[in-house]
Amino acid sequence: MTLLELLNQNDRFAATNGVQLTSIDAQSAQARMVVEEKHLNGGGVCQGGALFTLADLAIAAAMNASGVMTFGVENTITFIKSARLGDVLTATARMTHDHRKLPFCQVEVHNQHNELIATLTALGYRKDASMTFEKLM
Repeated sequence: MTLLELLNQNDRFAATNGVQLTSIDAQSAQARMVVEEKHLNGGGVCQGGALFTLADLAIAAAMNASGVMTFGVENTITFIKSARLGDVLTATARMTHDHRKLPFCQVEVHNQHNELIATLTALGYRKDASMTFEKLM
């Protein structure tokens, strides 16, 4: 099984909310989500938690591409522009510091018009356990 398949199948919260990984390489990953009614907040725009879930799956893929089980320990999100019903959102996570214990990555979320919706920074913690998969994709 590939890492892409593993995370798409086993991250049940992301899958239930329509978030899917679309690509992974050694230093980055992308995830996609179409904004649906279930993603809207009381103001009629995409809820921040939905945007975070999208980014979080991309982060998980980028950080676990090393083959070492990695979990997030600190994330900061900045909302730049509202996402709206029907928007196609892509989160791109890029490793900026691939430390053996504390990897760090930056994420940008864009809509289908390449407008910046949100940015994130993410700090992970690598456990003393392997992440078992055959290849990235």
